[in-house]
Amino acid sequence: MQVRQTSIQGLIELTPRVFEDERGHFFESYNKPLFESLGLPMDFVQDNQSFSTKGVLRGLHMQNQPFAQGKLVRVISGQVLDIAVDLRPDSPTFGQYEAFLLDAKRANMAYIPEGFAHGFVALEDSVFSYKCTNVYNKAAESGIIWNDPDLNIDWGIANPIVSEKDKELKLFREVFPHTVV
Repeated sequence: MQVRQTSIQGLIELTPRVFEDERGHFFESYNKPLFESLGLPMDFVQDNQSFSTKGVLRGLHMQNQPFAQGKLVRVISGQVLDIAVDLRPDSPTFGQYEAFLLDAKRANMAYIPEGFAHGFVALEDSVFSYKCTNVYNKAAESGIIWNDPDLNIDWGIANPIVSEKDKELKLFREVFPHTVV
């Protein structure tokens, strides 16, 4: 498996070796000993899956402590632009984001540690899957609006389809009033 470290500590992209022939393809999407050797938490307790039509944007979502979640994310079919925003106040990359082009054909994945806001936009009809290190807790649910001017994320799409719930998320400066990006 290829591992690409990003400029944000703890945030990595994993691309497995895909074995293809005339029958189809095979790859390992999870290998506990390998992931442990990379220092990734391997106590996944919940798996989630969603389907999004082309142009749907979901995020930026997060769960507050003590229910923060690390996530191993990938697409089963389709292609998404996946965004992870570092919200760890003591991190030198606090307020910065990384974008991953997750593609079912490449089978690449991203590991997003606890302390990040996460979202994605479907570049084509896509099935999105993620393993979580903590269970979902509605009371701990939070987020930052997808088009926050301080974060200035390039989603690569002009007019995404955004849920009413996600349109009401707060600005970065409302969530972190005493910081500057």
